[in-house]
Amino acid sequence: MIEFNRVSKIYNGVTALDEVSFTVAAGSVTGFLGPNGAGKSTALRILVGLSRPTSGTATIMGRPYGELDCPGGLVGTLLDAGAQHPGRTGREILTLGAMTLGLPRSRVDEVLELVGLTAQEARRPFRGYSLGMRQRLGIGHALLARPRVLVLDEPANGLDPQGMHWLRGLLRELADAGCAVLLSSHLLAEVERIADRIVMIGRGRVLAQGTVAELGQGRDLEQTFLELTADADRRVA
Repeated sequence: MIEFNRVSKIYNGVTALDEVSFTVAAGSVTGFLGPNGAGKSTALRILVGLSRPTSGTATIMGRPYGELDCPGGLVGTLLDAGAQHPGRTGREILTLGAMTLGLPRSRVDEVLELVGLTAQEARRPFRGYSLGMRQRLGIGHALLARPRVLVLDEPANGLDPQGMHWLRGLLRELADAGCAVLLSSHLLAEVERIADRIVMIGRGRVLAQGTVAELGQGRDLEQTFLELTADADRRVA
């Protein structure tokens, strides 16, 4: 469903991504794991057509995002939970999204219930939302069209333990229904609990990828990750 094929991105002589390659299959959750500044957000922006790669290709269902038929209906994205008009209510934001995608307004109520925002919260202006509420609204916006592919950048930021439990269950349910989920995070423990596969990135390069069992090989996965990122830092230095 998703394929990165030797994707590189260079900004003003600085390499943000260095020949990144991995795939995300339908019916699975892939955790895209790396420290802040590793290149995760750059890769996701390239995937959904917001940035052009310097070289390589990033495709969804075999085609670049911009060449998909109704990409907004096939791919749900959350790249920045704060990127909404501060004066609009949560309901207004979802309603505008539904109208843009040609969806019935009844879908807004379904999504509000799905992400756990009450009717009272949905009537509040976005500027008054907590970070956790913004994340729930952003996830709801991504799910409006019941997409076949879901791309989420740090969706657990601001969620309390109950919210994280809810998110894990939601993503597992979507993947089990056939959705391809790509989830970026710097929170190893959360990714480890939900992902079928993990792609570790550091300094713009894929350091390792595979299942949790394959990457850990009987060792603590956090220690493996720390060693890989430390080695990447030493190579750059």
